[in-house]
Formats: sequence, structure tokens, C-alpha cells
Amino acid sequence: MSSMEFKEGMGWKACFDEERGLYTAELWGMGNDDLYEIDEAVYGMLGKDGVSDSDAASLISTGRHLYMHVNDRMGPPYTVVLDSDYRSLCPWASVSGGGELWSEELTDAAVELFASEEKNREQRAKKRAERGRERRS
Repeated sequence: MSSMEFKEGMGWKACFDEERGLYTAELWGMGNDDLYEIDEAVYGMLGKDGVSDSDAASLISTGRHLYMHVNDRMGPPYTVVLDSDYRSLCPWASVSGGGELWSEELTDAAVELFASEEKNREQRAKKRAERGRERRS
């Protein structure tokens, strides 16, 4: 098992996986549970004096969104898997789940439509191409 370092606050937890050189984080609260891939600079800011938990959440959400579960009482719960590798990227996270799982097609459309998901476009395009090759074979 790789060596992992953690930072934690109210509503967030971040991890540095030293072996893989990978920074990831989880945000939760108010009916949401989200996973992100973040960079070293964001990880370095987390937990510093003057960086509130609200600031930490804002910093984390600038990363690449990997997973989202919403159960906010505004409608039925749903889950969006933006990167199907989220479990291997964040093996430490204990994300909630349940409700309707968005289809690959709906997730692809949302990633293309919303500027906030721009960091997932390249990864989703590669996965879409893989799915297309698998269907043809």
C-alpha cells in the first residue's frame, strides 16, 4: 500500500498519495458528496492559517471533478460518475451513493455543456472512444 498523507477540515478531506504523486480530495455536506483530483498548490494551501473551511472547499472545487452524489431534497437522489477510475484514484474516500446513476451519454453531454466540467472533457472523450471500440468488437 502506498504512503498517504491527509489533511482534514469541516466538510472536506484531502489526500496526497506519495507513491503515485497524486493529490485528491472529498467535499461533503448539504446533501452533496464530491471527489476531486487537485494539484500540489491547492493541497499546499489546505489547512494553512487564514484558509477557512469555506476557502478550502472553494480551492478543492477548482480541481478536476471525479464523482458527485446529490441528495439535497430538491429532487430524488442521483449520482454522476465523471471519471470511472474514481475508486482507484481515491481508494481512501468513503463516498455515499445511491439514487439514479446518470448514464454515460448524459454525463458526456453535461461535461460538454458545463464550463465547470471542462477539465473532464479530454478524459471523457478517451473513455467514449474506448466504449465505441468495445461496441464494434
